[in-house]
Amino acid sequence: MAISQVNFYSKALKREVTFNALLPLDRTDMFGHGNTEERPFKSLYLLHGYSGNYMDWLSLSRIRELSHKYNIAVFMPSGENNFYLDDNDKGELFGEYIGKELVTFTRKMFPLSTKREDTFIGGLSMGGYGAIRNGLKYAGNFSRIIALSSAIITYRIAGISTDHKDEVADYKYYRRVFGDLNLLMGSDRDPEALVLKLIETKVEIPEIYMACGTEDFLLDVNQKFHDFLVSKKVNVTYRETEGGHTFDFWNNYIEKAILWATHNSEN
Repeated sequence: MAISQVNFYSKALKREVTFNALLPLDRTDMFGHGNTEERPFKSLYLLHGYSGNYMDWLSLSRIRELSHKYNIAVFMPSGENNFYLDDNDKGELFGEYIGKELVTFTRKMFPLSTKREDTFIGGLSMGGYGAIRNGLKYAGNFSRIIALSSAIITYRIAGISTDHKDEVADYKYYRRVFGDLNLLMGSDRDPEALVLKLIETKVEIPEIYMACGTEDFLLDVNQKFHDFLVSKKVNVTYRETEGGHTFDFWNNYIEKAILWATHNSEN
């Protein structure tokens, strides 16, 4: 198993960024100097939640074990509380960084499959939203989306008043991250709108795996998005079981989701 922390200059973010990489091989093999029998690898771009960073999955989950067990490369970038969205005013294009630039960069650096069917995006909470949004926006890059306890808060914050405040943040934060909240629904930050656009343009929609705990404060928005996907006949696997917004729940379901993504089986 090779664990690498990579720094590189991101054109999308206009600065140096850091991400963690897991590859189930010896470090000497990673750069093409050893056994190549098991190449190329399938890949998972795995996103952290609100207030987290590129260390969360590596520090708090079983992802190292699962990368080795299922022979999949895993890349863990930072989203910096920006919900993995583009901020054009600041010139910080997190969506483009996650959905396009990072995929291109890692394929050049590591022995990865370049096939869409071998490339997945996933995340928890804010990262679940980021995986859904960017998995759909960059549907040509990803065949499957893993969304755990997803913060699909577009349902809650569209058109909110200036004095709004909830479990996550307030109006000013949401306005900065999501733009004009009166125009949110129907924009490319609205997962439903992205699905409708893919249907309209006849672009293949990535398959989606969703899981949320029955004690999770985001359960209602996960249920709502699942119902929407079913109504549009999108291929979605949905799991709702006992659990809260915790790594106990995510550790259980990230393995089920990886198994689903890599072996085409429901769990």
